[in-house]
Amino acid sequence: VQLVESGGGLVQAGGSLRLSCAASGRTNAMGWFRQAPGKGREFVSFISRSGRNTDYADSVKGRFTISRDNALNTVYLQMNSLKPEDTAVYYCAGSDTLVVPTTSIGGYEYWGQGAQVTVSS
Repeated sequence: VQLVESGGGLVQAGGSLRLSCAASGRTNAMGWFRQAPGKGREFVSFISRSGRNTDYADSVKGRFTISRDNALNTVYLQMNSLKPEDTAVYYCAGSDTLVVPTTSIGGYEYWGQGAQVTVSS
């Protein structure tokens, strides 16, 4: 399975962006992670295939929303009220074996190439 992210860019603080992740095949659990300059990759959000199981990092809870369209094999991350500290490369992650999503990087077999999100103050 190949994952391709789109929708990154430059936005002012308080603005919004929507990231998309298109998968080349069927996936179960999907997640978003991010990596800021000089920092490790961190969990942002995950979603189960049904969409009923979602979770968010405390730092984005209430501002970001994850969703998916299984007919299109696509996962979305709607990011509102963006802050400069949200600046990072955002990575889509997927698994065709993991039914219950995880916050662990090691739980996902497939990764996208990353999408740069830059929030200016």
